[in-house]
Amino acid sequence: MTINHNHPYHLVDYSPWPLTGAIGVMTLVTGLVKWFHNFNMNLLILGYIIVLLTMYQWWRDICREGTFQGKHTILVSKGLRWGMILFIISEIFFFISFFWAFFHSSLSPNIEIGAMWPPSNIIPFNPFQIPLLNTIILITSGITVTWAHHAIMENNFTQTLQSLFLTIFLGIYFSILQMYEYLEAPFTIADSIYGSTFFVATGFHGLHVIIGTIFLLTCFIRHIYNHFSSTHHFGFEAAAWYWHFVDVIWLFLYISIYWWGN
Repeated sequence: MTINHNHPYHLVDYSPWPLTGAIGVMTLVTGLVKWFHNFNMNLLILGYIIVLLTMYQWWRDICREGTFQGKHTILVSKGLRWGMILFIISEIFFFISFFWAFFHSSLSPNIEIGAMWPPSNIIPFNPFQIPLLNTIILITSGITVTWAHHAIMENNFTQTLQSLFLTIFLGIYFSILQMYEYLEAPFTIADSIYGSTFFVATGFHGLHVIIGTIFLLTCFIRHIYNHFSSTHHFGFEAAAWYWHFVDVIWLFLYISIYWWGN
C-alpha cells in the first residue's frame, strides 16, 4: 500500500528504541555505581550491551528513513541542521563550565593549595611533549575531514574513503596517546582542584573524541554502502561539524590548561 504525504515533514513511526535506550542508560548508570562500590562490572557490561544494540538499530532505522524511504526532505534536513547546531552550542556551554572552574581556581588560588598555581607538590605535564603531538594530530584530522567533505561534494568515492579512514585513524591515535598520558600522570583526579579540573575537562574532551570517532566510523561504513551523494550527505556533515567542534575545544584546552596553566 502506498501512502501519499501532502506535507514535507517527517512524522516519525512508533519505535521501541527510545524505551530500550532509557533502560540501557539506567542500567549503565546503576552498573557504574555498583562498580564503584562493589567492584562488580556485570551490570555495567549489560548496560553497555543494551546501549550499543539500541544505537546500532536506531541508527539503522534513521539511515533507512533518510537514504531509502526519502523521508529526509529539504525541510526536514534544515530542521536536522538546526538541531545539530543547537546541540553543539549546548556542548560548548558544557565545556565553558569546566573552563570557568579552571580559571576561577587558577586566577585566585586560595590558601589551601598554597596560594599558587599549579598547587604546591603538583608536577604538571610538559605542554611540548604528548600534548603538543596530540594538538598536531587533531589539527591534521580537521584537515582530512575537510578533504573528505570536499571529496563527497565532488562525488569522488575513493578520496572520500581515504580521507575518512585517515581521520578515523588520527582520532584513534589521539585517544591512545591520551590514555598513555593518563597512565603516566604524576597526579590524580583526587589531587586538589588542579587534578579535578584537569581530568574532568580533558577526560570529557577525550570522551567526545571517542564519540566523534564512532560517528565518523559510521559515516565510513555508510559511504562504503553508497549512502551519500554530492547533494544528500547530512549524516557526514553533522559528523564533520562535531569533529571541528572537538578540534576547537582541544585548542582552548591546550592553550589554557596545558600551556598557560603550567
